[in-house]
Amino acid sequence: MKGNKSSDILVMFLVLPLICFHACAREKTVSAPQLGTNPINEVIGAMTLREKAMVLVGAGADPQRIPGAVGITHEIPRLGIPSIVLADAHSGLRINPTREDDPETYHSTDFPIATQLASTWDLDLVYAVGKAIGNEGLEYGVDVLLAPGLNIHRNPLGGRNMEYFSEDPLVSGKMAGAMVSAIQSEGVGTSIKHFVAYNQKTTSNVIVSERALREIYMKGFRLAVEDAAPWAVMSTYNRLNGPYTSENSELFTKVLRDDWGFQGYVMTDWDSGKDVVAQMNAGNDLLMAGSSEQLESIVNAVKEGNLEESVLDRNAKRILNKLLQTLSFRGFDYSNKPNLEEHARLARQVATEGMLLLTNHNGALPIAGDIQTIAAFGKTSYEVITAGVSSPEITHHTTYIRLAEGLQNGGYTVHKSLQEEYLSYIAEMRVKEPTQRFSFMPEMHISDQRARQMADEADIALITIGRNSGMENRAENSEFNLADAEQWLIRTVSEAFHEEGKIAIVVLNISSVIETSSWKDIPDAILLAWQPRQEVGNSIVDVISGKANPSGKLATTFPISYQDEPSAKNFLEIEPETTHSKEVEEDAALKELVYEEDIYVGYRYFNTFDIPVAYEFGYGLSYTEFEYGNTQASSKKFGDTFTISVDIVNTGDVAGREVVQVYLSAPEGNNDKPKEELVAFRKTKSLEAGETETLGFTINKIDLTSFDEATAAWVADAGNYTVKIGASSRDIRETVSFTLDHELIVRQVNKALAPGREIDTIER
Repeated sequence: MKGNKSSDILVMFLVLPLICFHACAREKTVSAPQLGTNPINEVIGAMTLREKAMVLVGAGADPQRIPGAVGITHEIPRLGIPSIVLADAHSGLRINPTREDDPETYHSTDFPIATQLASTWDLDLVYAVGKAIGNEGLEYGVDVLLAPGLNIHRNPLGGRNMEYFSEDPLVSGKMAGAMVSAIQSEGVGTSIKHFVAYNQKTTSNVIVSERALREIYMKGFRLAVEDAAPWAVMSTYNRLNGPYTSENSELFTKVLRDDWGFQGYVMTDWDSGKDVVAQMNAGNDLLMAGSSEQLESIVNAVKEGNLEESVLDRNAKRILNKLLQTLSFRGFDYSNKPNLEEHARLARQVATEGMLLLTNHNGALPIAGDIQTIAAFGKTSYEVITAGVSSPEITHHTTYIRLAEGLQNGGYTVHKSLQEEYLSYIAEMRVKEPTQRFSFMPEMHISDQRARQMADEADIALITIGRNSGMENRAENSEFNLADAEQWLIRTVSEAFHEEGKIAIVVLNISSVIETSSWKDIPDAILLAWQPRQEVGNSIVDVISGKANPSGKLATTFPISYQDEPSAKNFLEIEPETTHSKEVEEDAALKELVYEEDIYVGYRYFNTFDIPVAYEFGYGLSYTEFEYGNTQASSKKFGDTFTISVDIVNTGDVAGREVVQVYLSAPEGNNDKPKEELVAFRKTKSLEAGETETLGFTINKIDLTSFDEATAAWVADAGNYTVKIGASSRDIRETVSFTLDHELIVRQVNKALAPGREIDTIER
């Protein structure tokens, strides 16, 4: 008995510590601070060094979770930190429509490109698009959408212009703000991009003045941050006045956070930047898509004393603050069933309202009621370009409505033999050059005789000219200018139909600005359809048939020639086939890209220096006419604000909408100034024939200012200001003026982002 008792006691002494150890371990696990329950500082304080690095470095992409989403973050279950999903959303949610061993489909709505959204000049409509995109993100379980993009259309050859709104920062910022507000109202986050001066695909050192940065390239981002508070901001691949943007502390601290009050986190574009320590110190909080090498670099940098752990704490806190709002953290039970039918109807409406009637001789459009058979010329009449290449190329729609199909849906007959000829040609070219991008496929030759035959057999000619775009920069000769075959097609077909007393219409199915001056007076009408994407065929036919009245206006200028562009001489062209070469990228990173045009971008340049253009900023025709009048101003002197109102009357015969633009001309001061700058815009409701709507506008102090580099302040000069109310930047209908009695320093900001060298810029 004694022996057994001693043995029991021995076992007890051996086992009890183990029981205590496991119990204590369980207690420690249970009592670990939990995100959402405990303060974030306590959660961060309980993290290991590696766990902190895991919060700051993405976990790549998970093809099993939501196929097609571009990235996820790490989860840390013991602290209640989930992994979140990030997906592209250039014109709609980008996910794969099918999944392995799954019979269901997961479609998204493919909305028109950003340039077309901006061409609507309708913030309510853009908000509705944002709600739809946000809802699809919600119902498919995506936490953060990498959108919208709002870089400036600095040059027509910028490959990603279609992802961006405008050449004007006010239009860009207001459009982005509407989109961000709408998406985030659905409980899905946004990451606005690409911050900043990423106006072409490059890793080069962009050299730009502080003033141009503040007034042109950063203003839209500032407006979006102040108006809509996006969860995140995405940095870029390029360098800016020296450092890579993702390694630039002045950009993220002095400007983004201190000057603008940004409360979210900054993430890299995928695999951008070179130095993870510099990125962490700069406040580029999240490195995407993330790699084990980056994670180890952060851990080792702290251990070796090259990076303060407090920097990791600061950056992690910013990320976790927003992670609390995500669907994954909230455990949202998403349905995978968004209302795609309703969203398709919205996409069709937005497409029509973003189209522009550039030319309409003798009321050629809308098509007369007795027109039946249409001869559709141009390969893009049959394979219309719906999307760009590379990042936006992923198909995320149920089906595209091609133009020929849209014509048939609209009750028209497409000339059968011509259609068969084009389809056969396209099929042959696909076999000959299967890897050739469709937009670079040569246009099918149409002889004089064939054109005359079509003019005899069809009621009208419809000629579609297509242009694609994508990640790479475009080429002047092959993508800005029309090819000889396209010029021949427009001229030959138009002349043949004119000889028969019939009309020829050109539809531009393009992603960015092209040359039009050499041929725009040949056809009877030109419809700028842009890339309406999902509902492309139906929406084009809605406009040319008169079912919808085009109300779009240009948010970017169409120059007469590429060489008229002020940035033409300092735009870096990189051949598409060599762009992905590591050597080419490294060589580009060593180059300087100097923005010598400074603040004179787009209409600011063309109007100030009286340069003729093909179609000016803000331009667009309608099937009706509008009269401006009865303009009222609040005062002849500027107080805290200046308000104006104007009556818009539909003096035509059909219902339509008008975009009213307000420009401001400032007095001469210490800084050179453009001739005028857009300060406000609004779009009327649909006005019936004879109907009037009164629109009001408010001009605030900040609208009077220009950025003074010497004082790092937004300054309004004393003197006389002219307010111009117009239908475009060169079609001014009403003017009023006011005086500012004394100079105002409206906003003081941090001195930041100086280029560190003299820039030889153009002056007024």
